[in-house]
Amino acid sequence: MHLSPRQLAAVLCLWSVLFLLPFGRAAELPIVIGALYAIEACVRDPARLRGAQYRLAFLAFAAYWLPELVSAFDSVAPRKSWTEVATDLRYLPFAVFTVDALVLAAARRQLAWWSALLLLFWILDALAQSAFGVGFGGALESDRVSGIFGDDNLKLGPVLAVLAPITVLVALDRYGRAFALAIWALAALAVLLAGARGGWISFAVVTLALLWRVAASPQRFVGGLLLAGVAAAAAIGTSYQLSERFAARVDRTLAAFDGTRGGLETALAYRASIWQTALDMSLAHPFNGVGVRAFRHDYLDHAAADDQWLALNPEQGAFHAHHWVLEVASETGAFGLACWFALWIVLWRHWRALAREQRHGVAAYSIALLAMLFPLNTHFAFYSSFWSNLYFWLLLVWIAQLPPARERLP
Repeated sequence: MHLSPRQLAAVLCLWSVLFLLPFGRAAELPIVIGALYAIEACVRDPARLRGAQYRLAFLAFAAYWLPELVSAFDSVAPRKSWTEVATDLRYLPFAVFTVDALVLAAARRQLAWWSALLLLFWILDALAQSAFGVGFGGALESDRVSGIFGDDNLKLGPVLAVLAPITVLVALDRYGRAFALAIWALAALAVLLAGARGGWISFAVVTLALLWRVAASPQRFVGGLLLAGVAAAAAIGTSYQLSERFAARVDRTLAAFDGTRGGLETALAYRASIWQTALDMSLAHPFNGVGVRAFRHDYLDHAAADDQWLALNPEQGAFHAHHWVLEVASETGAFGLACWFALWIVLWRHWRALAREQRHGVAAYSIALLAMLFPLNTHFAFYSSFWSNLYFWLLLVWIAQLPPARERLP
């Protein structure tokens, strides 16, 4: 089925959120455009909101936004918190737009195809930057490959790791296992060279989930796991020998096993201190936290005297918790955690109710969300525009794949 110009434009607007991610707040533009379309459409036809997908999208928004609202009433930084509460309202109409834009299977296939091509371009650009010292994001001047994001915005590794399932599964569906394996290998190399250890862990989660998905039996899963391990070891060994930047990142990671607290802190980039401070904040403000986006404003009151982040930034310390569970707990408290976990229980039940073919349709986004939310890792701030944009994009696209759907955007 061919898409009408209006339907194609809606898919293009949705895809533009990914396309503009490396360019700062530019990714907000398609979100605002989609939100304005949805507001106009709902005013014209409010009955459209009765579908199951819309209700689930509203629930996803509420689980994210209500903790913000509740936390803002006694926030330690009320202006910052209330500003976040107000600006995040944009995700509500954007949720309606996403469901509308992807109501047709052709639209969903088009979005996946364009997204896969975009991510393949990011991968190849990162590898070119590593090989030649320059790419579309500029010259390589930092200690790790930055790709299209540039040296002043080192987010390539975690973003590529989270989004890799889209590219790999599109390649698998269109061109078979050999091509998908090649795409996986290129993505793995790009994530390794990007040097973000959080990205490495996310990509490991993605690899395990992909293997589990394509394996027809436990024996094949174990065999694939062994092959992936051999390939990863070869890539790590080669990169370690050829790239001083990569070798330095590996050495800092291995410091975690020297048996000292200093070695662990070095390996974690001093995040253990942040996590301890975030836990103290959570205990001091158990119900609704210190206030959304107020973490940095209360850090000094909870940090230990020898906290490394106080030496680096005496005025505020760390900016966020670097772990999504601790971020939600410290900024929005037990109420926030309850909302987030309730949402994931609901989404899990919806996923369990899907037929095998329907699970295949959401597989790429399911794995991406799993990697993004994997708790044994470090994370960007979820209550920030960059990471929340990607989170809502993945979550809403996942919801839009679910049956039943009603035709929109004629």
